[in-house]
Amino acid sequence: MTSTTTGLPDRYRPLDEVGPTETTATGVIHCWRAKDRILNRDVAIRVHTPGGPAAREWITRALTAGGLATPALAMVYDAAEGNGDVQAPGGAAYVVNEWIEGRTLAESLAAGPMPEREARTVLRRLAEGVAAAHRVGLAVGGLTPETVVLRPNGMVGLRSVPAASGTVQGDVAALGELLEYCLTGRRPGTAPAGRAPGMPPDLAALVRRARSTEPGAGLSSVAAMAALLAERPRTGQTADPGRAPDESDSGWLRRLRERREEDRGEGSGDGVAVDPAPTRDASGTAFPPPEARGLPPVPGRWDEDDEDGDDLLPLSAGPADGDLRDDEAAQAGRRRLLVVGLPLAALVVVIALAVYLGNLISPDDVATDPSPVSSAPATSAPPAGQTPAPGDSPALSIAGASVYDPFGDGDPDNPDDVPLSFDGDPATAWSTVTYRGSPAFGNLKDGIGIVYDLGSEQALAGLGVSGTAGATVEVRVGDQAEGDLDSFDPVADGELGDSADLSFDEPVTTRYVLLWLTGLAPSDGGFSAAVAEVTLTPAS
Repeated sequence: MTSTTTGLPDRYRPLDEVGPTETTATGVIHCWRAKDRILNRDVAIRVHTPGGPAAREWITRALTAGGLATPALAMVYDAAEGNGDVQAPGGAAYVVNEWIEGRTLAESLAAGPMPEREARTVLRRLAEGVAAAHRVGLAVGGLTPETVVLRPNGMVGLRSVPAASGTVQGDVAALGELLEYCLTGRRPGTAPAGRAPGMPPDLAALVRRARSTEPGAGLSSVAAMAALLAERPRTGQTADPGRAPDESDSGWLRRLRERREEDRGEGSGDGVAVDPAPTRDASGTAFPPPEARGLPPVPGRWDEDDEDGDDLLPLSAGPADGDLRDDEAAQAGRRRLLVVGLPLAALVVVIALAVYLGNLISPDDVATDPSPVSSAPATSAPPAGQTPAPGDSPALSIAGASVYDPFGDGDPDNPDDVPLSFDGDPATAWSTVTYRGSPAFGNLKDGIGIVYDLGSEQALAGLGVSGTAGATVEVRVGDQAEGDLDSFDPVADGELGDSADLSFDEPVTTRYVLLWLTGLAPSDGGFSAAVAEVTLTPAS
């Protein structure tokens, strides 16, 4: 396929046709992976036939999308309406998109559905990108498993932006269908009505609301969907989605409480026999009344006319209402045995273990152990009013952290992943989004960073950092988490790597430490940086 047959300028050389053909009310759109001869990069180029006025609305939508900068939507590099003559160079209408490398959602789900956490993350990031388009008045459209691509760096992107037509409500419904597809592996439109097996209750409700067209029952926006996907699952949800609602842990506890209330009800109230003491011995001989045994009479428990003590009656109950059936009396006895016997048995076991362990410890060993035993909890900081002994370097910990983005647009890079930068696992990391055109954050801002809160002022000698090799950073300290960049004093700088040691010229005492990224490293289709692990070096 040459540029002559597609009507494209000679700058773009089609390589192979990809994705489904999109049929519209004004024509047909074909998509190719092509080579940009001037910039020597792969692009996705979509051609609308015929061009000219028939494609004007689509080109207008593409120009609106050209102002977006979000990793979830393919960037628009170029667009032209053409003149309608496909055979003439420049005759067809076309839109040139960023080429997103990776596997499509349809290819990824061919092996089976995603885990819940991964499905939440993929759809949240995609919804955040679509919400950015909605904020500028653009309904994206074209949200299908063949156009959604999972990037190698864990991000997600929509390859064909924008579709020839779309609506805001259509985008909401399409995202709901994609969420169900990720969780069940069943393609949109093939799933029967009702909750699919294996879907958590909150996500099943979210899918239902996304598809709903009833007033007041659907989602208000894609931004609301992204916010709901960012929430952690509520506690108390059934661990096994296939378990019936009444078989959940909360249902079991509820039934146990009801049974206990019934048991307590059997022992009190008018016309109900109270919990009696045993009336016969093991041989079946009836115990005499309390008066015969030298005990004071118990009103309401012994019938004076019952010499055998068989009838145990409250004062307000008649003989027929106060009788305890034999099986109920047996159950009451077993319950008392469990209540009394089990704690006694546990006490015996604890005493036996204590004696056994005491015999294992030799008195000589205790006497010769020079180290005192302290009941105080271990801590990384010295007690109040004391200072560490010379040479001590107590381990410091990070109490919390957040993205610091004073030059951004109010939508910080991956804020949910910040704890991964100090979780003790170098295999997990917080990462910036991918910026295009320049390692200086696409010439959009001066940098981005993470503010670490130590919980209180601590003396530091440096910072250990692992992350993307080649990315440049500064270490700054301040007395507050908020404020402009100048409110943090620079104390060190360097490059990231497998184990960068950013030592300070002099120890500093601070509560807040800012790791400020000043330059990115090349990544797939752009520039980004990741921070895998941050450790604090205490001052000696």
